[in-house]
Amino acid sequence: LTPATSFAIVSNHWVLAWAGLELSMMITLLLLQKPKTPRSNEATIKYFITQTIASTMMLAAAMVNFIYNGTWSITQLDNELSTTMAIISLALKMGAAPVHFWLPEVLQGSPLPAAIIITTWQKIAT
Repeated sequence: LTPATSFAIVSNHWVLAWAGLELSMMITLLLLQKPKTPRSNEATIKYFITQTIASTMMLAAAMVNFIYNGTWSITQLDNELSTTMAIISLALKMGAAPVHFWLPEVLQGSPLPAAIIITTWQKIAT
């Protein structure tokens, strides 16, 4: 989990940051699925679906930024549409206030170590 998070933090390229966040998501999925109960299965599926939507939106923001700026650099985020899409996708990944609908349900169905990772470490990665 630590290498994936640090990979996402230090990257200056859209695709590399996305890959780091995806690695972090896959590791968290394994932690959520550890107790084989119906609640953990439901929490894992909800987490996977919301994180996939956010990742797709982040890739779309990167594509829009590339179309308008011609670069894959995160630091050159000049287009209003790509900036808005990136902020919304990162807020969805973090479970921030307007798009936090998935967070209570996932935390309720997950074991305590996975819930701690979702509420703390995932915020650092994003």
